[in-house]
Amino acid sequence: MSETVTAPDDLPVAVTMGEPSGIGTEITLKAYLHLRELAPGGVIPFLLIDDPARVSAVRRMLGMDVPVVTISGPAEAKNAFASGLPVLPLPAAINDTLQISHGKPSVEHANVVIASIDKSVKLALAGEVSGIVTNPIQKEVLTSSGFKFPGHTEYLGHLTKNAEMPSSLARGPVMMLAGKSLKVTPVTVHIPLEDVAPALSVDRIVSVCRVVAESLLRDFAVQNPVLAVAGLNPHAGEAGTIGLQEQKIIGPALEVLKRAGVNVMGPLPADTMFHEQARAQYHAAITMYHDQGLIPIKTIDFFGAVNITLGLPIVRTSPDHGTGLNIAGKGIANPQSLVEAIKMAHLTHLNRKRFDTLTGQA
Repeated sequence: MSETVTAPDDLPVAVTMGEPSGIGTEITLKAYLHLRELAPGGVIPFLLIDDPARVSAVRRMLGMDVPVVTISGPAEAKNAFASGLPVLPLPAAINDTLQISHGKPSVEHANVVIASIDKSVKLALAGEVSGIVTNPIQKEVLTSSGFKFPGHTEYLGHLTKNAEMPSSLARGPVMMLAGKSLKVTPVTVHIPLEDVAPALSVDRIVSVCRVVAESLLRDFAVQNPVLAVAGLNPHAGEAGTIGLQEQKIIGPALEVLKRAGVNVMGPLPADTMFHEQARAQYHAAITMYHDQGLIPIKTIDFFGAVNITLGLPIVRTSPDHGTGLNIAGKGIANPQSLVEAIKMAHLTHLNRKRFDTLTGQA
């Protein structure tokens, strides 16, 4: 490994391999082509944690002019980035298991997918990278291998649960989807719809809203953030005639937040929260379940929205889409969301540094 000490603002972003039979490698190669040129604020170097030989094979198959540069550590990424895509290999014994067929995921690849995530988190906790960007995973493949987490968000919470956070900040993990004109966070995420109402509580809503409000200040540099909180039922329960969760759970949670100084609006009817005039009134929307918030943002900004995990001691973002098995290997995958995720990881790192310095938490 190079002995060169990388300046804090020059730390690379670490990108995980994701599902190897999906579009992750293709969009990472394309993201390199987008980000290798000078952007406003300069180049944003990143490294990929993957098998260099496999990445090179995908590059050749797609006919992409992207040199692959094998590195031995993150400190080499910035210099390598000028020559090609820096790839940090996992142990050879793991990489040798990768016999990939595009569009055909295999449970045999679960160990290397998980190892790539684990390595990225280790580097982030050690301060060797500015943050991590996770390429999409095929969840049923990991589940079949014995993986016990619903997705990245929960697994990253597990991996970082013992790492220190700034003492004044609430701990997540909390999932946010962030686009140019909308940021949205669901209180419940990957659970069946029938389980949503029983899962809601005053404490859970308060905890999620607090993490989001703090993240808007620290990660997004938003002053005086305003949260718009959706009801659970149609018309936000219509004064109890279409459900009581707004009166018994959501409303009381918002009162707790207001007393704590968090600026919240609601409970609001979800069907009138997302048009342009409504979005101008708040900085982030809090919804009660997954599709209540993700349908609007994916409709408004499918390729530009980014998944970011709030309330972690590390920076983590991800593209706002899946593995794209149906188009894998065809050269037509759109890299925009990954490009935006890498940019957001870099910007979040810088915003956190500024905030922590200003508040004496650096």
